[in-house]
Amino acid sequence: MRYLSVTVACFVVAACLVALPAAAQIEEPAPAPRTAWGQPDLGGVWEYKTRTPLERPEQYAGREYLTEEEAAEIEQRERARIQAMEERPAQRTIAIPTAGDRPGRWLDSPDHPSLQGQTGSYNIFWFDWGTTAVSTRRTSLIVDPPDGRLPALTEAGRERARTMGSRSSFSDTVDTAESYLDFSNSDRCLMSGNAGPPMLPGVYNNNMQLFQTPDHVAIMNEMMHTVRVIPLDGRPAPADGIRQYVGEGRGYWDGDTLVVETVNFNDDRTHTTWRNTSRNRTLVERFTRVDADTLLYEFTVTDPDTWERPWSAELPMQRSELPIYEFACHEGNYGLENILAGNRRAEAGAAGR
Repeated sequence: MRYLSVTVACFVVAACLVALPAAAQIEEPAPAPRTAWGQPDLGGVWEYKTRTPLERPEQYAGREYLTEEEAAEIEQRERARIQAMEERPAQRTIAIPTAGDRPGRWLDSPDHPSLQGQTGSYNIFWFDWGTTAVSTRRTSLIVDPPDGRLPALTEAGRERARTMGSRSSFSDTVDTAESYLDFSNSDRCLMSGNAGPPMLPGVYNNNMQLFQTPDHVAIMNEMMHTVRVIPLDGRPAPADGIRQYVGEGRGYWDGDTLVVETVNFNDDRTHTTWRNTSRNRTLVERFTRVDADTLLYEFTVTDPDTWERPWSAELPMQRSELPIYEFACHEGNYGLENILAGNRRAEAGAAGR
């Protein structure tokens, strides 16, 4: 009887081992599609909105991932907050320090302005930052350094942040602006931070469309209609070419991953739009079609004139069936003219005129 029990037990274990690979294979997502010329098909519209912050909040220090319960709680809280703001009665807009809230921030504080009935520059209809954390349940988009935080600034980086911070509509010193040149390219609707490069979630228009041929890719961001055309034919980037807002990108395939290396950013772009970085920064982006509905976006920023070490982030993008819409910003209206007119009026009042 003892030998029979052993034989039966062995048969059951063997049957389970044989069945496991088949079961796992059934649960695998559909493979990523490929182009007619054999490359992974990265084309289409991809959205990258998320409530996961760039840097890891202090409350999750030492933790790379949320639990399923924590992720569900964040989503439930965000949905309830948005519903409450949509259903509250109309009220007069009052000024608050920022427009709505900072990109990707979890609203854990009950005294946050947007929870106290302050509407800022827009009402809730215009914001589209999503309600969920990234599908990986990471506590930050930054994956390196391991603490999920931006590296320490260099001395030059700290000084640049201090002097350039005044060129923003959210600065305490912007009311001394002499001309439109005292405002950032973002304020002037020329460029936007969430369009990058690198791309990071903002408060709205977190969408990009990728076009692909055998020897080029083009990346068009919905925010500020930024377009990057990137050759894949092996041509080198100029050693010190014409510096551009979006830099000079060159791409190549590393297996099934598209790698884009970008240099030659100009000062005006980096200082006033993207985290006060220097013109010497380099960017390496990686695009991997994980499955039919997911494009994994990874990037590494290296800028020894700003941070003490490189840093990397990871963001899964989701396929969207919606088109890219025109983003007109304040082109053709009176935004900057009225802001500057207000400054001149304030100066006249201070001078007793």
